[in-house]
Amino acid sequence: MCNLYSMTAAPEAIRRLFGVTGGATPNVPPLERIRPTDRVPVVRQASDGNRELALMRWGFVLPQGDKAPKPVTNARSDKVNVSPFWKPSFESRRCLVPVTAFGEWTEAAPKILHWFRLKGAEEGLFAFAGLWRPWQGALRGETVSLETMAFLTTAPNAEMAPIHSKSMPVILTQDQYDVWLNGTAQEALRLARPLADGLLEVEKAG
Repeated sequence: MCNLYSMTAAPEAIRRLFGVTGGATPNVPPLERIRPTDRVPVVRQASDGNRELALMRWGFVLPQGDKAPKPVTNARSDKVNVSPFWKPSFESRRCLVPVTAFGEWTEAAPKILHWFRLKGAEEGLFAFAGLWRPWQGALRGETVSLETMAFLTTAPNAEMAPIHSKSMPVILTQDQYDVWLNGTAQEALRLARPLADGLLEVEKAG
């Protein structure tokens, strides 16, 4: 499960590299360590057919009865087209999550943080395969309306497996962006697979 990433590129770079042509550009400062419930930039297809840049809260909201709602940050790729929690968003609300690096801790003690980056990525930018949905309800004693996002995970590739043997984020290449945003659910599901071996740089945190 990936619950830490960074997005330090400028909003103008996101617009250019992700083909954002519509909407306003929100103020997005460099985000060195993004954690669940933070507000993050997301690229989605707007109703007019243009891509737009929006800010969303990381984590779909899962009500838990008398307990506080839980943010669910990752969607397993083998469940996303069948789970009632994920399926409506997978079918009609897919998005791109801009990323410059993501972190994962070793499974065995001592826990050591490693950062993963995509080799050769222009401006260091790449994308997770994301989903989004609106949510309204009680949160921390207030009734709020939110737009929330989560991203898909899949089996680890060769760079990830020694650090985290269970999963890695679904990483999309630029030629896959349009299919993820506009393709059928079946076409999108074919992209929910591990990144090819050899494409990630791995750095142990100092």
